[in-house]
Amino acid sequence: MALRQIRKLGDPCLQKVCKPVKEVNQRISELIEDMLDTMYDAEGVGLAAPQVGVLKRIAVIDAGEVYQDEPIILINPEVIETDGEQTDYEGCLSVPGKVGTVTRPYYVKVKSYDTDMDEYTIEGEGLLARALLHEIEHLDGKMYVDKVEGALLTNEELAEILKKEEEEKGSEDGKKK
Repeated sequence: MALRQIRKLGDPCLQKVCKPVKEVNQRISELIEDMLDTMYDAEGVGLAAPQVGVLKRIAVIDAGEVYQDEPIILINPEVIETDGEQTDYEGCLSVPGKVGTVTRPYYVKVKSYDTDMDEYTIEGEGLLARALLHEIEHLDGKMYVDKVEGALLTNEELAEILKKEEEEKGSEDGKKK
């Protein structure tokens, strides 16, 4: 289909609550295809409609083969259950080159509709739970930067931190033997 421009932090579109989808017509189907193409092109895990300037309650997610076999299409998603806690680094296609530490539930259960407007539920843990919650928050005009604990880091700063952590872990593993 077509690649769409991803809106960046500060764009008013990212701060608005999206409207529910009443039906999946040709225009909505094209939007979903464009969102998938845009997400893959940007090497993202998820993308919500407001990130491409459309105020509809639609998000797409592909958290990889460990979590799912095909992309998840969320239409009018609603979080119905969460449990546990996880803290990890998180980024966003609308905040390019930056990451931050965010605490979210470890488990989530979401009610949504598919492209036939049939209701379904999806459950996720770890990265998939994080992606589901992150994208659904976009539909409510919220962004992960509001949840970041500490400062936002550049990708280079994160790489350096992870490298040091790996080196420290390696030296600890060596001491245990």
